[in-house]
Amino acid sequence: MSFSSLGLAEPLLRAVAEQGYDTPSPIQLQAIPAVLAGRDLMAAAQTGTGKTAGFTLPMLQRLMESKRKVSPNRIRALVLTPTRELAAQVGESVRNYGKHLPMRSHVVFGGVSINPQMMATRRGLDVLVACPGRLMDLYNQNAVKFDEVEILVLDEADRMLDMGFIRDIRKILALMPKQRQNLLFSATFAEEIRELATGLLNNPAVIEVAPRNSTAERIEQLVHPCDKANKIGLLSHLVTSNDWQQVLVFTRTKHMANRVAETLDKNGVSAAAIHGNKSQGARTRALAGFKDGNVKVLVATDIAARGLDIDKLPQVVNFELPNVAEDYVHRIGRTGRAGAAGHAISLVAADEGKLIKAIERLTKQNIPCEQVVGFEASRETLDNIARGIGAPLRKEPRDPSEQRRVAPRPQGQGQRQGAGRSANGGNAGGARTGNGGKPKPQGGQRPADGAGKPAQARRPRRSTHNQ
Repeated sequence: MSFSSLGLAEPLLRAVAEQGYDTPSPIQLQAIPAVLAGRDLMAAAQTGTGKTAGFTLPMLQRLMESKRKVSPNRIRALVLTPTRELAAQVGESVRNYGKHLPMRSHVVFGGVSINPQMMATRRGLDVLVACPGRLMDLYNQNAVKFDEVEILVLDEADRMLDMGFIRDIRKILALMPKQRQNLLFSATFAEEIRELATGLLNNPAVIEVAPRNSTAERIEQLVHPCDKANKIGLLSHLVTSNDWQQVLVFTRTKHMANRVAETLDKNGVSAAAIHGNKSQGARTRALAGFKDGNVKVLVATDIAARGLDIDKLPQVVNFELPNVAEDYVHRIGRTGRAGAAGHAISLVAADEGKLIKAIERLTKQNIPCEQVVGFEASRETLDNIARGIGAPLRKEPRDPSEQRRVAPRPQGQGQRQGAGRSANGGNAGGARTGNGGKPKPQGGQRPADGAGKPAQARRPRRSTHNQ
């Protein structure tokens, strides 16, 4: 089938053709007609399946057909995303597909000046793409109101819940008209997502285009056993010996991302790190350098990499395995996109044996294990991997340093300095530190990077630090 068979208007079809697309993906085939029919939608799809166009194209057509004029401080369609990078990607799609339509759109997130964003929203917008933290800042300054929203999109809703945005989302929902169209996109239909959908969606169409927690068939996966002290050396060897020109590397912590990037640079391999402590300018420059080939290796934490859309990315390397197996699926989904082949390599140390076994159980496959000459792992590492032992498997899905924890404030402690949010996630000019403003737990030191909290601990509140 072609896009023209889906009922899209000529200006949208022309924009799609100019982007080089002629055949819709499975998620687009199912989502576009449902949204055009005015139905609410609950959709799950692997990353890289084209879900952004799946809601952007019909959303723009619905706005065009309604012919309502936008009022000052009002928006007609709101797209909420968990991270800056994903917001920028969605905003670019809105601009590209809506280029032949008389519509105004804008993107807002933290880490940059709020003033231009206030000016844009006060004019009124047809489409606003936003991270929840900065959006609430704009609302609290009377720069945006939600009483004329016709369409609401929650993109990557599972990650927004993981990052603790549910309170902001519920506040925003309460300010919207009840008569509106709601579209919810998520990588999985976890129980919390279904609970959110129950209160949000009205008789939705349900789309699930890939088996739950599956990995892309075109991605070749491989494990290299490696002692922890040799990981950076092995990574450098793999990049140079294979002449890799573009590789995305995942670490669990911001500290390790910096260390890996700096060491690779010293070894003559151009590298940059991207994570929540980096300014928006630094993150944008790193990503631009990676896309244009000036940076061979982009080292990222899970949250910072969410929403990265890089065409034909050939390699992904798990420098450290994620604490939660589901994140492995999201990570390696950065490669093998849009039908292209991809390679995903995991460097697994002695304390990660339990983690790799959890990944194999989740994906229902045995990942091949191969030693690299000159970087052979110790017997302890090999035994731990084979027996699936090592570090305890934590249920916390995020690097703790990527979140603002909620900890009891010791009695008598004064107020935190600075009323604004950190420069990386909320109001510019806030006084929080690079730690995300986390208070130290009472009676002990702050947990080191990578330390997990008990599984029964309640979900952290919204972290504006990583938007």
